[in-house]
Amino acid sequence: MLQIEKLLPGYNCGECGLSSCREFAAALVDVAGLDRCNILKQERFRGRAEQIAELLASPESREEIIGILDGLHADFALAPLPGEPSCREDLHPFNPDVFLKEGDIFRYRPLGCPITHFARVLKSCQGIVTVHLVGPVHLLQGLPAPEDIGLCMVLAFEGTISRGKRPDVGETVRFLPEHCMMQKVHSGVVVHSEGARVRIEGIDLKVW
Repeated sequence: MLQIEKLLPGYNCGECGLSSCREFAAALVDVAGLDRCNILKQERFRGRAEQIAELLASPESREEIIGILDGLHADFALAPLPGEPSCREDLHPFNPDVFLKEGDIFRYRPLGCPITHFARVLKSCQGIVTVHLVGPVHLLQGLPAPEDIGLCMVLAFEGTISRGKRPDVGETVRFLPEHCMMQKVHSGVVVHSEGARVRIEGIDLKVW
């Protein structure tokens, strides 16, 4: 990435849709993506695109992302948004009596996953809860365990691509959430892609 960044114009102009040339270099996965940099097409940068293409074609640039639990290949690894502790997840609790508000911490089990998760509510709207995953530190501190709300369906993930291929909107992808304790590959459909930030819906923990 650093080698590619040095070959880019360095103007950080934002014409490619990203905030900096460094972010552009991190998100670049193939030669076609270079078309998004209009300044690179100027005569004074002639030959730079070819050098970047050589770097992209080198074996070192094709890192494999493999789930530890299932051994499946993922298209990319999903990291938290800047400054956040985990990827954002949208959940639908199956228990109709559950009422959660911003700041609440609770435990649950995602449908299709054997592991109990702990989460903090970012927002709750019409039965859909957006959360960050948190560790059970309260248990280590001797505080009462959070309420167990039972099974939840995971509806969406939102985060940034840290490694791997930048997807297109509408593409069905395999991805590895970096905070997943089991390091299991998930799948879903990309509904938003802006720079390294993506939102994936139609989540399935069973990858076919």
